[in-house]
Amino acid sequence: MTQPLSKANFTGSVLGVSAPPKPGMLHLGIGNFHRAHAAVYTAKAMAAQGGDWGIVAVANRSRRVVGALDAQDHLYSILELSSAGERVDVMDVHRKTLVAAEQTDQLIAQIADPAIKVVTMTISENGYCRHPVTGDLDVDGAQISADLADPANPRTSIGQLGAALIRRYSDDAGPLTILSCDNLVSAGHTAHKMVGQYLQATATPSGFHDWFTAQVTFPNAMVDRIVPGTTDATRAKVEQLLGLTDAIPVPAERFSMWVIEDKFAAGRPAWEEGGAIFSDEVEAYELVKLRLLNGSHSLISYLGGLDGQPTIPSSFGQDFVRECVTELLNTEYLPSIGLPSGFDPQAYIAQLFDRWSNHALGDATARVGSDGSLKLLQRVPDPALRMLDLGEVPQQLALMVAGWIACVCPPDGFDPGPIAAAMIEPAKDRLAAATAGAGSTRAHVEAIVRGGFFPEALAQRDEFTERVADFVQIITTSGVRDAAKAALDARRA
Repeated sequence: MTQPLSKANFTGSVLGVSAPPKPGMLHLGIGNFHRAHAAVYTAKAMAAQGGDWGIVAVANRSRRVVGALDAQDHLYSILELSSAGERVDVMDVHRKTLVAAEQTDQLIAQIADPAIKVVTMTISENGYCRHPVTGDLDVDGAQISADLADPANPRTSIGQLGAALIRRYSDDAGPLTILSCDNLVSAGHTAHKMVGQYLQATATPSGFHDWFTAQVTFPNAMVDRIVPGTTDATRAKVEQLLGLTDAIPVPAERFSMWVIEDKFAAGRPAWEEGGAIFSDEVEAYELVKLRLLNGSHSLISYLGGLDGQPTIPSSFGQDFVRECVTELLNTEYLPSIGLPSGFDPQAYIAQLFDRWSNHALGDATARVGSDGSLKLLQRVPDPALRMLDLGEVPQQLALMVAGWIACVCPPDGFDPGPIAAAMIEPAKDRLAAATAGAGSTRAHVEAIVRGGFFPEALAQRDEFTERVADFVQIITTSGVRDAAKAALDARRA
């Protein structure tokens, strides 16, 4: 029987370096992406320049990852998958684990510890508790209102950060940087706004807000690496390559990119030694990634899901999907972005095509299509409004929204298939309530587009809503391939 991964059983070298015993960072949201991205850059940074930058790993509710980390002496593996082959690396950068829902007091105390200089987070779009229409903190929503009613026992990451910052100020623990690693436009500004609005809505000590303004920073950052979910095949391949059993290996592509605003209040790891880019143009890089990669990813997932394609490479391998994505990139997304200095968009797109064709990675279509109600807010409204203001209907963006509706909230009588059914949609109940009693496909679509799921500025554009409804009608009567053809033909006409 193969031995488990542990410091007693593993005799090889770790990637980068083993972190020293004393942690200097804390990460909220200890999922696959963090472990294959920021953790890797941090290990490489310490290998190059040292520093007490071990990481406290914090899960929100589940003990699955933190329990495995503890059992494996904080070791885990990264399985890199590419057309060139496979390789496995072992990481040893985390030094402590917590579960926020069970250990809220310890989490708040840990963030308030003067030794912690940087808090990073991957809490997903949903974790920011942002109102989907106003963009402000959803103070009337169930989660934040509960935290404000019981601020000593916050359940959300935003509330936990707020409580920890108040404790840090009261303990005179020094400055802190909070670095979002989520796929958000101006992620640092968003995190700053949500935490700041939470603190404005709760009781704080005298002088706190001046300290918060001067001593807590929220850099913007763009993160990019495709990291699918772990499967039994992942675990089996790691066991074959490593000779040990890892309960929580992380599959990842070879490509990795991190662009960060150098705005740290209390120091940082030398992440540039691991390949990170420090730039004053982070927001431009963010838009490149959020639209060209992430927005196209959404279109691939909905078209592919409706076509019965289980993975992103199998979806992108369909000619109609590739044609729609090419049209989206060149006519609807690229003109909407002010590109970073010296950036070559066509070289980047060629790289994207290669990444989306990585069958070795086999990223699941259902995973990429999940959380659409949150993701599309970042990927559709602004570029769609730009085109509408120019007198053009954005065919591919309308098709993307139609694909999302057909996958997660289809009109009565339409079955989108098992792949679409596997997509996780946090707004599923709200969507069902909004569309209850809709007498036609058009009424069904209008109830969603105009029902608070998109900003009012876009919801008021009848030509966009009508085009989305056209595509949903075609999908539900003739199929997704005919809808894609209609989108492409309309543009060419």
